[in-house]
Amino acid sequence: MKRLKTSIVSTLLLSLMAASPLGSAGVASANVAAQVYPTSVAPVEASSGAFADRYKNNVKENATVETNPAIEALSGYLELWTPGKTWDGGTILEQSVLDANIRKVVEITAKRTEAEGKAAYLDDRRNQSYSVIDGLGPLADVYRHLTGAQTTILDIPADATEVKYDDKGTGAGDPESKLGNMVKFVNTVRGNYSSSNPAKGYYQYPRPFRWSEEVSVLPTLIPAKNPDPTNDGGFPSGHTNAAYLAAFAMAYAVPERYQELLTRASDLGHSRIVAGMHSPLDVIGGRVLATALSASILNDPENQGLKEAAYKEAHTKLLNQVVTGTDPYSNYESNKQKFTERLTYDFPQIQDQGKAVTVPKGAEVLLETRLPYLDNTQRRWVLATTGLPSGYPLLDDKEGWGRLNLFAAADGFGALVNDVTVTMDAAKGGFHAADQWRNDISGAGKLTKQGTGALELTGNNTFTGGVQLEQGTLIGSSATALGNGPVVNNGGILQKNVPGELIVSSNFKQSSKGTLELALAGPDNGPLRIKGTATYGGKLRVDLTGVELSDKQRITVITSGKRDPKSTFASIETKGLPAKTQVKAIYNAHSVQLLITKK
Repeated sequence: MKRLKTSIVSTLLLSLMAASPLGSAGVASANVAAQVYPTSVAPVEASSGAFADRYKNNVKENATVETNPAIEALSGYLELWTPGKTWDGGTILEQSVLDANIRKVVEITAKRTEAEGKAAYLDDRRNQSYSVIDGLGPLADVYRHLTGAQTTILDIPADATEVKYDDKGTGAGDPESKLGNMVKFVNTVRGNYSSSNPAKGYYQYPRPFRWSEEVSVLPTLIPAKNPDPTNDGGFPSGHTNAAYLAAFAMAYAVPERYQELLTRASDLGHSRIVAGMHSPLDVIGGRVLATALSASILNDPENQGLKEAAYKEAHTKLLNQVVTGTDPYSNYESNKQKFTERLTYDFPQIQDQGKAVTVPKGAEVLLETRLPYLDNTQRRWVLATTGLPSGYPLLDDKEGWGRLNLFAAADGFGALVNDVTVTMDAAKGGFHAADQWRNDISGAGKLTKQGTGALELTGNNTFTGGVQLEQGTLIGSSATALGNGPVVNNGGILQKNVPGELIVSSNFKQSSKGTLELALAGPDNGPLRIKGTATYGGKLRVDLTGVELSDKQRITVITSGKRDPKSTFASIETKGLPAKTQVKAIYNAHSVQLLITKK
């Protein structure tokens, strides 16, 4: 164990830099380790009770783990660090982790670009609720106009290295504006019980520039440094907490921008490291705290009317506006990579790696508008099957706030631990009408699709329980979208929407009420490949737009292990055929072909 001594910390950290196995960028995938899924998603409460029931105890008067749920939710930090009675009197318990924590700041600040420095300055000085508006992308300017959201920090002032500038703007906007309920909602989530200060005061973990002289604080933020170290804790990051609070509120109201808003909050958190003001563990702590606070405030019955009003307002007054703005968060893969990397910042798994995810009481509300066609239990299963593996520093709190991965959860189930029935009502619009699950779905469960909406599967799926399509549309947008089980279409539209083959790994059966749609447009589009027995019925629709066709040509649209010899499609419809061209289905032992005849 080492006590904090500013005269030796810099030398100590630098001497360990070369020896540590951790990468400098902190960007390895947070999901490398094998995941363990629970058998139940019933909440496990912390020793003092559920955070959601006690969040209003997060006030400065409650300054202990036992009395303050915010301090308790972050108590995994006590396995790394024991706070002292003074700001520099704490004791390091996990030397390698805390050394790496500061070393990452040294390395990130040393590589800081001019553009990164400017972004970090703006994120530091602007109100976080204003900054997060960027996550609305093309809607951001419209939102600012309708709410009157403004900032007085328009750029980096010429004398920023000498003068501290504070934002005198309106944050999320004017509560009396045309989108006043959205503004009030953001302000409520960032309300009286959402401060990180009680936790900062308890943990007394110094900011990185007080650990090492090698941390390069952004020159334009030197005037913003608190000269009093006794009242300037680093853990958790208050800016990060505030950014995620605003992002969760906006994402609830505008779930169409869910992942983009969370990525904007993640960017703001990372900018605190770029600025030299916070460490990765500070930023992780800010995210965890905001997640617990947001879920608790969203669950509070006192806020039920406001959150519904904010959602309605967003969908009747904001999303119907004509937008012309750019979208800095249009790249899904980039958003996912950044967000996922920053969940753990590549810290090692120093604790038990075999623990299943626990889902905190009330956490499902964070997906209430993003996955509205699921029930609360199903949303909890989504959280359980998309969470982080166990063992990372700080993240194994008893309730489970630290391991939630809301970006992944917005992409649907990570595994079908049990059978899942999804009922989507297209008449309700939004995600009820159409949604996309982009995770790689494993598990032994079965997926049953009901209702009139359309569900698209894009992952490398391996779930073995099979697919049963009763109503609506199920779209396979990857070769393995349908998993490794049998596929039964009793009355919906099963649509192939992938270049190459769409694979059914077992048997396939379509009833007289089912429809199979195969897009074969273009030379690279392969057939539906059924590895087991194929039983045909109902309609077959084939899109041949763009395919070069010749007289007497045979086009293979389905292959199979074998065919039920008594089964055929009741009707075949084609799209994209030239005039005066006819098609005829030919049923072979292991395939279905279309014979093209030109008159």
